[in-house]
Amino acid sequence: MAGTTLQLKPTQDTRARLSEVVGVLSHALDIAEGQPEGHAVRSCMIGMRMAQEIGLSAADRSALFYALLLKDLGCSSNAAMVCSLFGSNDRAVKQYFMNANWQKPLEFFTFILRNIAPHESLHQRAARFMSIAMAGNNDARDLFQIRCERGALIARDLDLPIDAVHAIRNLDEHWNGRGYPDGLRKHDIPLMSRILNISQTAEVFVTRHGLSTALDVVRKRRKTWFDPDLVQAFLAIGHDTEFWKKLTSDDVQFYMADFEPENMVFLASETMVDRLCRAFSMVVDAKSPWTACHSQGVSDIAVGIGMTMGLDSETLTNLRRAGLLHDIGKLGVSNTILDKPGALSEQEVCDLSKHTDTTHRILSRSPVFAPIAELAARHHEKLDGSGYHHGLDASQLTQADRILCVADIYEALAAKRPYRTDLNEGEAFDILGRMAGTKVCTESVEALRMFVGCSGFRPYQLAA
Repeated sequence: MAGTTLQLKPTQDTRARLSEVVGVLSHALDIAEGQPEGHAVRSCMIGMRMAQEIGLSAADRSALFYALLLKDLGCSSNAAMVCSLFGSNDRAVKQYFMNANWQKPLEFFTFILRNIAPHESLHQRAARFMSIAMAGNNDARDLFQIRCERGALIARDLDLPIDAVHAIRNLDEHWNGRGYPDGLRKHDIPLMSRILNISQTAEVFVTRHGLSTALDVVRKRRKTWFDPDLVQAFLAIGHDTEFWKKLTSDDVQFYMADFEPENMVFLASETMVDRLCRAFSMVVDAKSPWTACHSQGVSDIAVGIGMTMGLDSETLTNLRRAGLLHDIGKLGVSNTILDKPGALSEQEVCDLSKHTDTTHRILSRSPVFAPIAELAARHHEKLDGSGYHHGLDASQLTQADRILCVADIYEALAAKRPYRTDLNEGEAFDILGRMAGTKVCTESVEALRMFVGCSGFRPYQLAA
């Protein structure tokens, strides 16, 4: 695998395998796509089993392995557009993207009717339907282009092999040239992209409807969506009952490791873990136009506060990583909530507050991120117990918990938001000052003042 930060696994090394760490984080991508957790892992197993069938080399299989796990790196970038077009929960709409054959007009229009603006009037729904129908391929191309280009950008930032980057960018190209973003045809589509396309579609139908239906769908989309030779490879593995038993088991994460090329197993170095944190912060922040650099800002501010307080390097590392990943659970929140210009309803507040629990659930699954799982999930807890999701009070919150809370509030106050007028730096500090001692840590607020004053640091919204 390309990249100097990835190392072959030496004997007796106790560090986690990179594939295990990426596999855990891929669950966040599944959530953003409205898919059951494990979608990317199962897609990876299908694609790697096909790679065995066609005799792909170990180097190519290694690149394919990570492309399959990280195929949806760009998934959050078109969420706001999906929500705006359909007037509906973006995750609910995306959930059925691969179910419908968009190249058949009847299925295309049926998909729109089933997913468009369920809470709007008949007149409003009709207007939306006509708008989408008239835009047709233009809107679809925009949706997929945003997703594909963002995914490739993040894959490059991770220093994935160039073949993996290309595979992710061309994920949604179809054999007949009617896919996206570039309308590539046949063998102009990278081989790995063709494998990714079959694998993700097959996984959706296997998981929801069973193997028989998946085999039938792949067979029917031969020569339209899918490479005919790869269709044959997929149909051939349909007889591998042991494989499908593993794929549908509760231990699918464990079985995934069997498909990583044995002589190309990489370890999660500290540098690579930091890269993954940054990459997934980019995924999170792309979800809403109002949070373009929020996670990076929270991370920088938290580290700045910690350095001002003279905290040790381990705590600073935890603050940096927790700041980058604290909102990973928001990938499971609809943009109808995240981008709503007015006050949230009681149910919407409840749905939003669940993101901290989701953050904890994802991060705690990996031994690499377990040390920051609690910290990342506590960024909305308050000293007086009025925060969420556990309602902890001052006696239960660590110094790092208190710092991350202040960093999150300050960055959010400095940012543009759809539900209030913009605030300047002084106004942001005035609000924090009124909260100090009751809801947030006074020492952390004062350290923030010192950090901003001495360093000249400004959140990106205040930089202009």
